[in-house]
Amino acid sequence: DYCLSWGVLILGHAYPRVTEALLRVVKEGTSFGTVTKPETELARLIVEAVPSIEQVRLTNSGTEAVMSAVRLARAFRGRKKIIKFEGAYHGHADYLLSKAGSGLATLGVPDSAGVPQDFTAHTLTCPFNDIEAVRGIAERYRKDLAAIIVEPVAANCGVIMPQAGFLEGLRNVADKYGAQLIFDEVITGFRVSYSGAQGFFGVMPDLTCLGKIIGGGLPVGAFGGRKEIMELLAPLGDVYQAGTLAGNPVAVRAGIETLKALKETNPYRALEEKTKKLCEGIKNTGKNSGLSIKVNSIASIFSIFFARNDVRNYKTAKAQDTGLFKRFYHGLIKQGIYLSPSGFEANFLSTEHSGGDIEKTLKAVDCAMKNIGGN
Repeated sequence: DYCLSWGVLILGHAYPRVTEALLRVVKEGTSFGTVTKPETELARLIVEAVPSIEQVRLTNSGTEAVMSAVRLARAFRGRKKIIKFEGAYHGHADYLLSKAGSGLATLGVPDSAGVPQDFTAHTLTCPFNDIEAVRGIAERYRKDLAAIIVEPVAANCGVIMPQAGFLEGLRNVADKYGAQLIFDEVITGFRVSYSGAQGFFGVMPDLTCLGKIIGGGLPVGAFGGRKEIMELLAPLGDVYQAGTLAGNPVAVRAGIETLKALKETNPYRALEEKTKKLCEGIKNTGKNSGLSIKVNSIASIFSIFFARNDVRNYKTAKAQDTGLFKRFYHGLIKQGIYLSPSGFEANFLSTEHSGGDIEKTLKAVDCAMKNIGGN
């Protein structure tokens, strides 16, 4: 399994430390409607790990975390507009389902039925890795730009690395125009490194959104950042956010045990080495099969594109041969290998993947590619 619940299961399925803790905590009660000690323990682990987070609030999902972070950013300066990037998925809030258009500024055209265009009117879209486009939009809307939200490593149109200077450029643009830089680290948080992509790249956002790994396999999300921004949240401030089951003791216990295990074992170098071995094998197999493929990866995340050219943004991701990917995917399924079922999604390794698993996978890849390549 290289989908791993879309990246959640960095320790593999049914990790004993997590499942044993869950069996204990369920007997003590699953929800109380108020803050519990484990919730504050998970919050402390997050604040200690993620460089830019001074205060954190837990939610039920990554979508809720992003909604709340954007709301905070808009309230902080009293501004409305946000910049997002083509192909980026930040949850299913209406105003973030803005169609990925071309040009310097694509003003919100809904990308899902049921979303009125008015809801996305304040969402501005840029190509990923195009800092000049960001500068142009920021200058145009300088008086009303509340935030720039970005996946520091794009992972919802396939894995796409930030080019040198791109994240630093976003930080500079945000500072110049008084906007808040939001890192959506729902995927990269505790996956690229224990300190997330911001620790890996050394670029600090104002607000960070988390999810997936911090719940250890149960539904959870979180957002956090600078104290002066977070203190706008009710009851200290007038920005409302709530969730009946947010921070419930079952989800946070799974998260606590997962983060503690990651902190204690520090598996990131070993995960990266296994991922590199797998990705190099896939590249070589593709070359030997006469297929044009690109494999993008960072840490324990990777994507396979059936494409001739490098994939550096959403436009180039869309140039891939999705028909070939579909045949490849089903060829692997028949051999017991499960990738994320789309060429526009990321794949993941866990600490439980062994050298034998990688060898089995590469043999399956060889077979699947020969079948679709006609060799």
